[in-house]
Parts: sequence; C-alpha cells; structure tokens
Amino acid sequence: MTRPLIIAHRGASGERPEHTRAAYERAIEQRADYIEPDLVMTRDGVLIVRHENEIGETTDVAARPSFAARHTTKTIDGRRVSGWFTEDFTLAELKTLRARERLPDLRPANTAFDGQEPILTFDEVLDIAAAAGVGVAPELKHPSYFAALGLPMEDAVVAALQRRGLTGADAPIMIQCFEPGTLQRLRARIAAPLLQLVAASGGPFDRPDLSHAAMTTPDGLAAVAAYADWIGADTALIEPTPGAPTTLIPDAHAAGLKVAAWTFRAENAFLPEADRIGAGPAAHGRLRERLARFAAYGLDAAFMDQPALGR
Repeated sequence: MTRPLIIAHRGASGERPEHTRAAYERAIEQRADYIEPDLVMTRDGVLIVRHENEIGETTDVAARPSFAARHTTKTIDGRRVSGWFTEDFTLAELKTLRARERLPDLRPANTAFDGQEPILTFDEVLDIAAAAGVGVAPELKHPSYFAALGLPMEDAVVAALQRRGLTGADAPIMIQCFEPGTLQRLRARIAAPLLQLVAASGGPFDRPDLSHAAMTTPDGLAAVAAYADWIGADTALIEPTPGAPTTLIPDAHAAGLKVAAWTFRAENAFLPEADRIGAGPAAHGRLRERLARFAAYGLDAAFMDQPALGR
C-alpha cells in the first residue's frame, strides 16, 4: 500500500485561519506534500487566495466603515449570496484587510490569530511553496462567473505558471476546478497536472447537461481522463458507509486517473457517526483510522485540514 499524498487544505486550516501565511507555513512544518490555495480575482485582475469571492466570513471587511457601501447581493453560479466580493476591490484595498477564522465555534483556538494576517496573492503562495520545496494545488473558483466580468482566470493562472516554469507535466502543480471547460482549455495550453473535482450531488456549473454522478461512471471517468490527470472526489463518493467503499477508485485507476479525496477533517462535525468520539461537534474523532481505510482502498491523495494527523 502506498501512502497517499497529503494536500494541506487551505493550509493547516485546522490550526490556523485558512489561506494565511501562518496556515501554509504550519502545513509545511507538518510535512504536507502540497499546499492548497483557492483562487479568486480582484477588480484589477490579480489572483488572490480566498475560499470564496465573498469575504465577509473570512476577513474583517464588515468592521471597516469605509467599505460598508460595498455590501451587496449577487448571484454566483446560480446561488444568491450577500456580502462583500473580491471583484469589487482592488488588490491594494484588499491588502488593508486582515483574515479571521471562518469556523470559530468549531475551532476557537484559531481565533487567537484573527486580525494578524493579510490576504495573500497566488504569487505569494507560489513563493512560500518554492522556498519550502512543496507542491501547490490551486483551485480556480467560479471561472465562468469571473470570465463574464471580464476577469479571465485561466489567462492569469497560465501567465503566473509560465513566469515560473511550472507548465510542464512534471511541475509540482495540481490545478483543480469543478468546471470541465476550464480544465479542457487549460489542457490545450499547458501540460501541468489537472484535477477534475466532483461532488456527491449536482453537476458542473458550465455543463448543465452533465451530472457529477455521470462523471464518475466508467464512461464518465474515461471522458475525464481525456483532459485531466486526477479526479478529486467528495469522500462520500468513495466511502458512503465506513468500511464499505464504492468502485470509484478502481474504476478511476482503470481509466488512467489518480484519485484525490476531499476533505479529511478531524472534528466530529465532519466525520461519519462511526468515526466520532464523544458527542461534542468540535471534539476530534478517529480521523487517522478513517484515512487509513481510504489508503487501503488505493487513494492517491488526501485533502486535509490537519496535515500532521496524516503523518
């Protein structure tokens, strides 16, 4: 049995506010193989690192009177969202904000770091990874939405990777996206490893005719393998019941795809009942045992909030 690669999900986000320098450096200390930045765009076309383009949950923007008038409601990939959005701010404005913990009830210790760290750019995360000799697994968030605003993420990502010589098949990069069209266009431009994300329900926003269920059949996986190197699956698609895996991993391997699973988190709130310890949602359950089962199934990589537990 080979050890799955450990991808630090938004950094060591179980111990530091997600997508901060502290979270990435903590993940590197814990010997993660890759660090993961989610990418969105600024009004002036810069790739920055936030889980979503709505930043009310993860920064102190709500406490800034000068930005109060920018609170608004938008439709993002068919869903109505209210808050403050990165595309309404320049990079210089966003750099004045400070990050805060997104899940304070589950991770109260992380709130000790609130207000300390600025928003990072994609280039800054690439610098952190290069200095440490680890890989980077960026996820392009809502690329169709940003393209409609005249902010083409694909161009910006390719330019960033070309500047650093990270476009080859052996580059320590793993580019993720839920939208197949984005990955197909990237494949035509670069040889760097690509990862198609799939969820336990729904389908990709840019392909309303396609479901994630269809994408994970043998025929669907063969279609994904025509443009991607990896499939990144919700853990429920691999193990809907503890100890009872589906055929997704062997089917993907048969199609020539490697398999990553998301997301492994230690807190009971994120674990199936059989893997919980006690009743408290913030208490840590049997994450090591869960990861060991997935490794036995043949998993190639695990997205983790607590990378040290994977070691």
